Amino acid sequence: MGIVSQEAISQFKALMDQIDEPLKTTFQNVHQGYPAETLVRFLKARDGNAAKAHKMLVDCLKWRVQNEIDHILAILILLLFKMQKPIVPNDLYRAVRDSQLIGLSGYSREGHPVFAIGVGLSTFDQASVHYYVQSHIQVNEYRDRVILPAASKKYGRHISNCVKVLDMTGLKLSALSQVKLLTIISTIDDLNYPEKTVTYYIVNVPYVFSACWKVVKPLLQERTRKKVMVLPGSGRDELLKIMDYSSLPHFCRGEGSGSSRNSGNQTENCYSLDHPFHQQLYNYIKQQSLIREPVAPLKQGSVHVEMPDPDAKGEKFVKTLESELQKYRNQDGLSGSMNALKINGV
Repeated sequence: MGIVSQEAISQFKALMDQIDEPLKTTFQNVHQGYPAETLVRFLKARDGNAAKAHKMLVDCLKWRVQNEIDHILAILILLLFKMQKPIVPNDLYRAVRDSQLIGLSGYSREGHPVFAIGVGLSTFDQASVHYYVQSHIQVNEYRDRVILPAASKKYGRHISNCVKVLDMTGLKLSALSQVKLLTIISTIDDLNYPEKTVTYYIVNVPYVFSACWKVVKPLLQERTRKKVMVLPGSGRDELLKIMDYSSLPHFCRGEGSGSSRNSGNQTENCYSLDHPFHQQLYNYIKQQSLIREPVAPLKQGSVHVEMPDPDAKGEKFVKTLESELQKYRNQDGLSGSMNALKINGV
């Protein structure tokens, strides 16, 4: 839904004026000074229906309060590092970052942050599900509270969403074993961070992706399908139409397909801990952790955020994907990997 009526916004605002104080407090962290624009995002996610959008937003705010999302950017250091030792990335923090590939490569010419996601080479096998969910939410919160406000100030207008470039380099059928985790992360985004992405650009697609996409595309919501663009090769030529070369993810800078993990210069590889984005994120969390006094004895572990169970549609997606991919098991040498494939949680 592209346009939301003023009447729906007014109805939504009247409903939000009645919420409890704790929800109003966390709502401030959600809207970052732009409450009306935030209401529009939730209205778009519920086809302009004010009552449904209100329920969605209230449920989101309750989730934030129950899981202390407002403080999640002050938690990672406290939990992952023993305070008597120097605060430097330890093995666990690095393992999470190396197996959940995401980074900020720059900005589009319209000011939208460009997030690169290494779908094909993210293994999610170095820590528990809770660490990966926590890490994902922290990036979301850092984007909404730091990156987007800074972009709005720099470009002189309100910027509330980003561009995502999804790199399929290295994608294998074994990645389907993580469908359960990815469904949880996707559900958290759908319910609590709606309309945060302008366009999803998919690059470096292998044959396996083509097989999966035929199944996935019909199962996506129409408003999401319209945002997805599958680009040829590394996508460089198409992406240069909306951003400068310096903002291209490192895996899009070649003529053909590129490797998303390895780059000669680690400050250009936006997945690397040496990249400015991760250095700034780490320093911000460090600063916030020192400001906020711990409310309980410190221990090493992940934040157990309440995670939604995939709904019936999500379960149907997984089962349909499994069924469809079986059709490819005897094609192009895929039978070996198909025999060993097990989708977790199904």
